[in-house]
This record gives sequence, structure tokens and C-alpha cells, in this order.
Amino acid sequence: MVEPHADGAYALRCIALTPEIVFGDVDGNLDRIAHSLDEAGGRGRQLIVATELATSGYVFTDRDEAAGLAMTRDDPRWDRVTRRLGAGTVAVVGFCETLDGELYNSAAVLSRGGVDAVYRKSHLWADEKKVFRPGPSAGLVVDTAIGRVGVAICYDNEFPEVPRRLALAGADVLALPVNWPLVARPDGERAPELIQAMAAARSSRLPTVIADRTGTERGVVWTGGTAVIDGDGWIVASGDGPFTAADVAVAPGHKALGELNDLFADRRIDLYG
Repeated sequence: MVEPHADGAYALRCIALTPEIVFGDVDGNLDRIAHSLDEAGGRGRQLIVATELATSGYVFTDRDEAAGLAMTRDDPRWDRVTRRLGAGTVAVVGFCETLDGELYNSAAVLSRGGVDAVYRKSHLWADEKKVFRPGPSAGLVVDTAIGRVGVAICYDNEFPEVPRRLALAGADVLALPVNWPLVARPDGERAPELIQAMAAARSSRLPTVIADRTGTERGVVWTGGTAVIDGDGWIVASGDGPFTAADVAVAPGHKALGELNDLFADRRIDLYG
């Protein structure tokens, strides 16, 4: 359970869920997500984040292939996941969404009661532009049983305005489903996307839960950047197993840096907007 403190802060159990995703196997992927939820059970789970396009896989040959693997918000198969969620648990799962004849790279915000909200990715990467319509918002903040959950997807977080906007809108924690392709980097360095996520978490005191793929899909090698990042920008858990978990401190609205500074109050919007 979430443990409240006198100052309003609480400890939140965060889990990045990364089961094997088999391209094209929507039913099997949902079952594997559900099985991973069962494995993570009994560990005080609260916020669970699965990968981008977790239900379908990512590397589509064309729009028609994606359409054949798409789900709707009210697809009854979501019940395979939601029925495994505890009363105080929220899950964010990436999926290929069909809506009014359009396809979106989306993330469903799930609770025991069903699909509570859907965020549609607004910053599309590479060939995604040939398949998906961009979403209308730069992230989404959802009021849930565990607090205000911000949601963005992969490339969205490459734009610092997105996590900052979500934090300013009152997000207590950021759920970030991703599929990060492996890129060259110097020996000993972390993936650049992960470094950027750490910086964004620190600059807004916004704990962040990242679920990334491992292995390969149709020739694309994944980074394996799964991590739980605390509000100071430090990685407190990472791994490449079926799930990665850590407790993080969530302090709604508290952005103070000592007695004299505050990350939000000190902003000079008169200078840079």
C-alpha cells in the first residue's frame, strides 16, 4: 500500500514490466503481460508500466499490417490484464490503437475497473509517421488511486517541454513506455535516451518509470534501457528480466531545493516563457 507521510509525501512501488513481446501475437502478448503481472504480485506493486506497443510489437512493414494488430479502447481482451490489478494498482500499457479509421501509437491507463484513459503519442519517430496519426496532446496527466500519473511515450520524452509540462500540470510520477533502438555510444556510457530521462526527472523532481524492450525485432536491436528513476534523477533500479521494481518517494507539489530555492517558483517565465 501507499504509505503517506506528514508532509504529504509517500512511498510508491514502481514496476517496469518487460515480458517477451512477440511481433503480431496480440493474444499471446496480452497473456504474457498478464503472467508477468502475476509474477510481480505480492511485491507491493502500485504503478506498473509496460513497453511501447506491447500488445503488437513495433516494427510494422506498413499501415495495413498495423491495422490488423490494432485494438480499441473497449476491446474485451483488456480484461485479461485489468482483472489481475489490485485495488490500489495502476498499469500503463502501450498498444496499437484504432479509432475512427485512424491508427495511434497509444498507452492505456488501466485499473481494476478497466481502461481509465488513453494517451496517444504526439511525437512520432521515423517510420511511425507512415503508420500512425500523431496524438493531439503533449503527454497526459491522469488522476488515479495512486496519485496523478503523467504519461508520455518514447520519443515524446526527447523534448524537454513534455516532462516539464506534465510536472507543471501536477503529475506526481511519469510512466514512460518506450522502444529505444540501440545506438552507438562510448564505452561505459548509458544510452543517451536514458541520460535525458534522468535529467528530465531531476529538473522537475518527477520520478519516472521506463519500460524498454530487450533483444531484437525484425532486425532492430533494442537498448534495454528499463529503469526506475527517482525524483533526484538517479536510477534506483534497472534490469532486463520480466520486471524491474523499486520504491520511490513521491512528494506531490514539493519542488523545493533547500530553504531558498524552488524548481517551479524560481522559473523566469518572463525571460524564456
